Amino acid sequence: MDSEEKEQMKLAAYLDGQKFLWCHVPNGGHRRKIVAASLKRQGVKSGCPDVLVFAPIQAAIELKRKSGGSVSANQRKWLDALGNAGWETYVARGADSAIKWLVEKVEKAANEKEGEENEQPKANH
Repeated sequence: MDSEEKEQMKLAAYLDGQKFLWCHVPNGGHRRKIVAASLKRQGVKSGCPDVLVFAPIQAAIELKRKSGGSVSANQRKWLDALGNAGWETYVARGADSAIKWLVEKVEKAANEKEGEENEQPKANH
């Protein structure tokens, strides 16, 4: 098992434990050409982020091992497009980095929501 796979499993355990609505997009790895062609026809997209979080925030995470690994041009295009669509995006160096980032983003979103709920509408006189 390579280190990125171990990091993905650690992040998955955290997301499941926190009851996030999320999925892993298993685009990586080497496949036989016939399998890769079939997956492409089924809609697999090159560069799609490794982790898509739908709730409590919308976030896309490209997970890399702690050291090494680079973001491809297609991965950067996906992250940029999702960011432009209002998603939070992040390239994480290991599960701990992803978890720390998620905690910060979820707390920020909760604080913003709380602030909106505490605002009282002004009465028209």
